[in-house]
Amino acid sequence: MTVDLSTTLVVAAVSVGSLHSLAPDHWLPIAAVGRAQGWSTSRTARIAALCGVGHVTVSLLLGLLGLLGGLTVAHGVGARSAQVSAILLIGFGTTYAAWGLRGALRRRLHDQAHARGHVHDHDHAHDAHHHRHHHAADPSRTTVWTLFLVYCADPCVAVIPILFAAAPLPRLATGGVVVAYEAATIGTMVILAAVARAGAGALRGAWIDRWVHSAAGASIVVTGVAVAVLGW
Repeated sequence: MTVDLSTTLVVAAVSVGSLHSLAPDHWLPIAAVGRAQGWSTSRTARIAALCGVGHVTVSLLLGLLGLLGGLTVAHGVGARSAQVSAILLIGFGTTYAAWGLRGALRRRLHDQAHARGHVHDHDHAHDAHHHRHHHAADPSRTTVWTLFLVYCADPCVAVIPILFAAAPLPRLATGGVVVAYEAATIGTMVILAAVARAGAGALRGAWIDRWVHSAAGASIVVTGVAVAVLGW
C-alpha cells in the first residue's frame, strides 16, 4: 500500500512540477534577458536552474508552513506571494525596458551625430572611456540575482496538497516525492528557457540589437500582467 501511494505521489509531483512550469512566467523572463544580455544557451540554462532552485525551495518552505499552520495559512501566503511576484515582474520589466530604451536612444543620437560629422576625436575618446566604464559596471550580475529573487517570491501552491499526502510516508518515500517535484520543476524551466533562448538567438539585425533590452523588458512586463490577471 505504501509503495503504491508513494508511486502515485511521485507521479503527481512530477506532473505538478512539469505542468506549472510550462507557464511563461517560469522561463520567458530568463530567456528574454538571456537574449538581451547575450548569454549563451548554456549560461541561460544555468541561470534558469539557479532560479528554479530558489522557486522550489520557497515552494517547499510554503508546504512546510502548511504542515505547521494548516492549508488555509499556506494558501493565503501563497496567494499574496503570487501578487508580489506579479508586481516584481512588472517593476523589474519596466526598469529593464527603461534602461534599455535609454541606452538605445543614446546610441542612436551618437550614430546620427557621427553620420553628420559632428563627433570629434575628443568625443570618440570620451565615448570609449564611457564604454569601458559601462562594461565595468556590467548589470548582468545584478540582473541574475534580481531574477533569482523574483522566482523566490513566486512559490507553487499546487504542491502543498502533495506534501500533505506525502508527510505520513517513511522519510525515504517523502524525500523521493520532494526530489521528483524539484527535478521536474527545475528541469522543465531549464529546458524551456534554453530552447527559447536558442530560438531568440536566430533573430538578428541592427534594429533588433539596438532595441533588444527594451523588448526584453516589455515582454517581462506583459508576463507580469498576465500573472496578475490569470493567476499563473
